[in-house]
Amino acid sequence: MDTPLLNPTSAPRHCRLLAATTLACAMMQLGALGLTASQASAADVSANTVGTITPGSHTSFGALKHVKAGLLDVSYAEVGPADGPVVILLHGWPYDIHSYADVAPALAEKGYRVLIPYARGYGDTRFLSAKTLRNGQPCVLASDLIDFMDALKIKQAVLGGYDWGARTADIVAALWPERVKALVAVSGYLIGSQEAGKTPLPPAAELQWWYQFYFATERGRLGYEKNTHDFAKLIWKLASPKWNFDDATYERSAAALQNPDHVAVSIFNYRWRLGLVKGEAKYDALEKKLATFPSISVPTITLEGDANGAPHPPAEAYAKRFTGQYEHRLIDGGVGHNLPQEAPRAFAQAVIDADHLQ
Repeated sequence: MDTPLLNPTSAPRHCRLLAATTLACAMMQLGALGLTASQASAADVSANTVGTITPGSHTSFGALKHVKAGLLDVSYAEVGPADGPVVILLHGWPYDIHSYADVAPALAEKGYRVLIPYARGYGDTRFLSAKTLRNGQPCVLASDLIDFMDALKIKQAVLGGYDWGARTADIVAALWPERVKALVAVSGYLIGSQEAGKTPLPPAAELQWWYQFYFATERGRLGYEKNTHDFAKLIWKLASPKWNFDDATYERSAAALQNPDHVAVSIFNYRWRLGLVKGEAKYDALEKKLATFPSISVPTITLEGDANGAPHPPAEAYAKRFTGQYEHRLIDGGVGHNLPQEAPRAFAQAVIDADHLQ
């Protein structure tokens, strides 16, 4: 039942006295701290503002943790207080958890417990059974995330991601909104379906997906298997044409692509999008829901770099998919596809702001 707001002048006398007493107590508390109301407001803003971050100033997470979750033994980094509100950050293809090497400590400094898992096919994450299909369809990665949260007994978290990670976060927010406190998604709404994948795009747009068509062939699979290191580096350059990453930065992430299942999971993902391979029947119900392009109701901030060279939809094309509190931010300065690594302050700030959207 909705309770009507009381006009201060028409409320009963005891209500007016209670309101006045509450206000007086609040003012006394501020005074005891030596703060005026405006100073308290400024202090609150400062507490939620990320300071200057020099990209690349952090290069490692220390010892990684492991947890058995669903079909996987998941390798993940954890930063921040164990009792802090949980943020889970999801990497893309062909990147890894080091995309968040600068973001994670900034959030930990603000009191967040930050978890960054390696997706299936990356780093030290491994399948528990050799018999498990190396399935890379998007809803499976989302199911992996739910299993990860369940294994760590995390009921709800703020999710952040880009590329495959943003798609995974979108799917979880759409299908399991009760598990998502807030969402930060680079390039916005990335949920798709095999049916939608049948629709041809304009030639210039199709050109951007050249690697997807390459992976559709056996030559492409063999080529990616043989040249994973150089292939991924080319993708980095094309996706972020103004990001002058050095060799050390790339090599830290390229090591994660040596996972024995990386090629299989990657090829499956792109072939599934084109309808060239079938998904597993046990995920059909989820795919049916996703094929309706469900709206996302959780508080969300979407981000886009002004120099993103990877295929991505314009913000105006997906804004209506977000039906809750929503903001879109364009990050300038030559920022490409790997936004959290290229602009860590902007990404970290978006996570905090999304968490406080009302």
